[in-house]
Parts: sequence; C-alpha cells; structure tokens
Amino acid sequence: MQQSDGLADVPSPIDFRNPTDAEQWAATAMAKRPWREAFFRAFVAELECLRPAGGVILELGSGPGFLARRILESLPEVDYTALDFSSAMHALARQHLGSLATRARFVVADFTSSGWTVGLSKYHAVGTLQAVHELRHKRHAVGFYQAVRRLLLPGGVLLVCDHVCGEGGMTNASLYMSTHEHQDALRNAGLPSVREVHREGSLAMYRAQAGRS
Repeated sequence: MQQSDGLADVPSPIDFRNPTDAEQWAATAMAKRPWREAFFRAFVAELECLRPAGGVILELGSGPGFLARRILESLPEVDYTALDFSSAMHALARQHLGSLATRARFVVADFTSSGWTVGLSKYHAVGTLQAVHELRHKRHAVGFYQAVRRLLLPGGVLLVCDHVCGEGGMTNASLYMSTHEHQDALRNAGLPSVREVHREGSLAMYRAQAGRS
C-alpha cells in the first residue's frame, strides 16, 4: 500500500512465504496463545447467526487453517474461501484440514497490494484472525477495511480479531491499534455498526456490519 506520511512500515520478523518459517509459526501459535480457541468459538457463533447460516465466507490471512477447520466442521453448508499471500501456509492448511480441504477454495493474494480484491466474489461475511497487523502499519487499516466493505453483500458482516495496543496488550503503537482506534478505523471505512465481541489476552474481536442498501 502507498504510504501517506513519513512513517515507515514495520518490517516483519517472519517470512511466511518461507515453508520453514511458516511451519515454525504454525507449530507454536496455539501453545503461545491457547485462548485463540475462545476466538474460534466466537467466530463460529457469529457465523451461525447469519442467514443463510454461514453463507458465503471469505477468510483473510487464513494461515495454516486453524480457524477454517472450526468453521468447516461447525457449518457444513458454508461456501468457504481462504485467502493468504503464502502458498506455504496454504499447503499447511490443506494438511491440517484433511478431507475438509475439498470444501474450501484457496486463493493466493496479498492484501497489502493494490488490486488484491480482483477476482473475488461478494460475501455474507469476511473474517480475519490475527492478520490485520500484517498491513505492517496501522495507518493502512482504514483503506483495507474500505476494500473489505466493498466485498460484503448488503447487510454483510466483517469479523476481525487482532492484537490490541495498550494495557495488557502490545506495545508497538505503529503496528497495533488500541481498541478505540480499531473501532474508529472500522467506522471510518463505512461500517458504522461496530461492537466488541470478545477480548482475551492481547487479542480483541470486533463485529462490523455493512449497510443493507
């Protein structure tokens, strides 16, 4: 994404396109933050409330398929697309999902690049877990959410969970948003109906809904 001021993006310490780095991240992610399971349940609960239940879903930054597995197991009728910029992560996801992988569509695209939405459909819900900070600077968040909003069907829902900056959370205020900054970014992107769904550890999850017209 184009920089709009003099602040530099924050480099990533991990190359998720590298199979070794991807495997190492996947091997430790759940042990480092076991409360991720509570967020998996929260995602499923929100998607179960949609009509049709689950509907057509896009996951952004889908990684090794941890969230995808919970959703596909819980919502047998869901039409599911997993988007990640890393083919190595998609390979891990296919392994993790096993036979469930036949119910998912895997798309390689980088949501930090212009034109990343080309070829995508319209969705009842878009979800993302622990991936928004991979924009590598919080100033990109509004533009990212604007792009996501255009992918939502009328009344569609964005479910976003990421680290928060502040007490009990992360310390890098360039990379991570406070809970107020996160909700403001969603509203400023044209998603006025925003509420916090769950907060635990350094993570918080928000539900934002698109207008129906």
